[in-house]
Amino acid sequence: MRFGTFFANTGPLAEGPVATACLQAMEKAGFESAWTVEHVLVPVGYESEYPYARSGRMPGGEHVPIPDPLIWLAFAAAVTEKLVLGTGILILPQRNPAIAAKEIATLDLLSGGRVRLGVGVGWLEEEFDALGVPFAGRGKRLDAYIEAMRALWSGEEVTRDDGYHAWDRVVSLPSPAAGSVPIVIGGHTEAAAKRAGRLGDGFFPGKGEPHELAHLFAVMRDAAEEAGRDPSKIELTAGSAAVGGDDPVGAVEELASLGVTRVVVPPRAWDAASAAEAYGTFGENVIARCAHI
Repeated sequence: MRFGTFFANTGPLAEGPVATACLQAMEKAGFESAWTVEHVLVPVGYESEYPYARSGRMPGGEHVPIPDPLIWLAFAAAVTEKLVLGTGILILPQRNPAIAAKEIATLDLLSGGRVRLGVGVGWLEEEFDALGVPFAGRGKRLDAYIEAMRALWSGEEVTRDDGYHAWDRVVSLPSPAAGSVPIVIGGHTEAAAKRAGRLGDGFFPGKGEPHELAHLFAVMRDAAEEAGRDPSKIELTAGSAAVGGDDPVGAVEELASLGVTRVVVPPRAWDAASAAEAYGTFGENVIARCAHI
């Protein structure tokens, strides 16, 4: 089992010394990956329901620093050697897919192929409004943007008119290190599961108890088979509060029985001084004990 840290770029981790200490402590402790989150704007007093907390509100409120995920990951690449650089997620329907493709390919090439691009449709309607981007239809836009970026990453001439952008023999270079970047579909709905089956290299539900994850994974596998794809090739990532509980090995084994190959947990430390000890303890108590899974 591989382990990742979620919300890796938030709060105090927006600051270089704290981020450096935590990232290097993660890598030393045996973490495989760090996963960022994204909000360009957070409208104060938003009414949209945050789906990943019972309160319906983002943790920490509207004034928590959330650095740009791709720039933060470029910094992370420079201070680590092998840590996988994940977005969990990039709100791709808010972005221009050509610019996003260029930025992601550049980061992947410079980091030696370490990028895993998690994407999702987003939930904060007021943010879309503030950015002047339609909230309605964002799912179809996401599908089109994924296909457009993969075409651009090929390095070949691309002629495409998908109803969003019209390109006539355009080229985007450099290409990613391996010719493409694995795309992980984020989201906790059946729509996200179906999208992962149709288009994803991976699936990362944002929440869910084991029985809920089992259902979503089944939906994903059915969609993959309907699309003529091998569902076993779609990497599964999940998190569980139980991993930080009294029986972390049992919690990880339960996720592994569902087909999960990566477990993500919140940051273990929020300051440079405690990073080495906090991540080292988790590495000894959880990662090392789960090496057989």
